[in-house]
Amino acid sequence: MPAHTPTQKTAIQQFIGITNVKESAAAKQLKNNNWNLQNAVNAIIMCFGHRTPAVGSPADQDLPNARFYQGSNASSTPSQAEQNLNKLFDKYRDNAREEPDAIGVEGCMRYLGDLGLSLEEPVVLAVLTELEAPTMGELTRKGFVDGWKKHRASDMPTQISHLSSLRQHLPTPSLAPTSTFHRTYRHTFRLALTTGQRTLPLDTAVEYFRLLLAPPGLAWNTPTTPWLDLWLEYLTEKWKKAINKDVWEQTGVFVVKSLEDESMGWWSEEGAWPSCLDEFVAFVRSRRGEGEGEGGEGDGMVL
Repeated sequence: MPAHTPTQKTAIQQFIGITNVKESAAAKQLKNNNWNLQNAVNAIIMCFGHRTPAVGSPADQDLPNARFYQGSNASSTPSQAEQNLNKLFDKYRDNAREEPDAIGVEGCMRYLGDLGLSLEEPVVLAVLTELEAPTMGELTRKGFVDGWKKHRASDMPTQISHLSSLRQHLPTPSLAPTSTFHRTYRHTFRLALTTGQRTLPLDTAVEYFRLLLAPPGLAWNTPTTPWLDLWLEYLTEKWKKAINKDVWEQTGVFVVKSLEDESMGWWSEEGAWPSCLDEFVAFVRSRRGEGEGEGGEGDGMVL
């Protein structure tokens, strides 16, 4: 990556803070807008508010990627569904000549907007999970084609129709590896990371917990326990640290188990849970007026 001036570096970090995209994507978007932060952010907003023409020259947008169409075997012929999906993918590429197999930030925002989605909807995370997006605001050709081909959704109307299924299944708590909640929750950690990160800043993690664990996502509440409110209060007032992958994934397990049994009869201090969750259990019990030793047996699980 070329060196940037201090002012440009500041703009990049500010853009990442607003959009949560990786550094290379932020730099590209800012460069396209002459390093004007407001204009770069407005360009993303406009992609959702209006159906703007595809970025790049018409020649670039029509440029096919022969390598992908041919695949590893040049003699193989793509199915009609694959051809349709590749053509649809090409429509949203930001830079067809330099990055023929990638949809960048602006193209991704336009695509999600054309699906009728808002970034404030948790189903956006489910869609990006199905398409194996490497990070927020980016799509790869392989993930896009393979993801939609699996659901037999090779055109926009069918893809829009499939959103109702994702919306229906995302709020269902399950640890089954194929469940929409499990897959989306697990992949969201990867989506939320920016370049070079291995942990999520606490404020970023809190926003994703809010998005995933409250309606219209999964409702992390039981008749006598406002789990999500207590969790966010604990994180911001007691924990105050970044969230690593283990804490993120084990929290997903904890969420499902607490919905199955809010008394935490499955909990044991001897279980292989992160210290963050050990302390959270003590926090919840103190709010309930329970003794430290109350609870049953159970082990931390891998989500």
